[in-house]
Amino acid sequence: MDFTKEMEAARRMVEARLEQFFPGGGLEEAMRYSLLAGGKRVRPILTMKFCEAAGGTMEEALDFGCAVEMLHTYSLIHDDLPCMDNDDLRRGKPTNHKVYGECVATLAGDALQAAAFQTVLSAGGTWRHGGQLYRAQAAEILAEAAGFRGMCGGQYLDTVGDGQLHTESELTAINDKKTGALLRAACMMGVCASLGRREAAESCMGAAEGYAASLGLAFQIRDDMLDVAGSAAEFGKPIGSDEANHKTTYVTLLGLEKCGELVLDYTEKAKAALRSGGWAGSTAFLEQLADSMAVRTF
Repeated sequence: MDFTKEMEAARRMVEARLEQFFPGGGLEEAMRYSLLAGGKRVRPILTMKFCEAAGGTMEEALDFGCAVEMLHTYSLIHDDLPCMDNDDLRRGKPTNHKVYGECVATLAGDALQAAAFQTVLSAGGTWRHGGQLYRAQAAEILAEAAGFRGMCGGQYLDTVGDGQLHTESELTAINDKKTGALLRAACMMGVCASLGRREAAESCMGAAEGYAASLGLAFQIRDDMLDVAGSAAEFGKPIGSDEANHKTTYVTLLGLEKCGELVLDYTEKAKAALRSGGWAGSTAFLEQLADSMAVRTF
């Protein structure tokens, strides 16, 4: 199977599973609205593909991946609120608070965060002895990615710095928390899903973490580039929102050409980190995914 078909097959698997969550009305409807609003589903796909690379199957990591997507969706709902980025569009659709109001949107985000941990801790399947330990380890990884050491910490630094100039190192520290933390969690949780069922090389966890750290920076720099030079129809949200919010970005600091060079550099670092692991399965898809993210237009 070529990369595009493999990516689409994994995405469809995630979509089908996500469709099974939150079928009710009221708050569940608001949660479902944002969770099923589309998107690349890169994070759950990373979770499943790292499980596969470590010797497992995509199905074994599917619920872990869906949990990561729930947490990611919660963060997007809250990022779009008027008290944060005040965005009207997300993935080409009205943001949650524009449809359901600020109060319900806030609660939908809160409920999705809680549901993410419930999904990890109740993930089914056949686990080897001590399986609960690996689910707890995955939940711990996800919790760190969500908290003050991860997304919330990065969002705090970004928010309190609104309108202030940042250096490149400060911006990298912010984005490593805000964007990179959840990507690291996605990759490492995939390894956890495989470890919970079979032995795997210890080097796999470190390789997954290193890959995700560099991939996260490449992803964010490319995001900054698309906010300036992208198409709103493809990007799924307004172009120029960073400038409108007076935010320092890699583009404002370095320019588009230098940013393009950095994206390629971090992509190569991600692939090099990946190669340091003692993988039982193939990592070809993960290398191709890194390459594809470097040139994405949405």
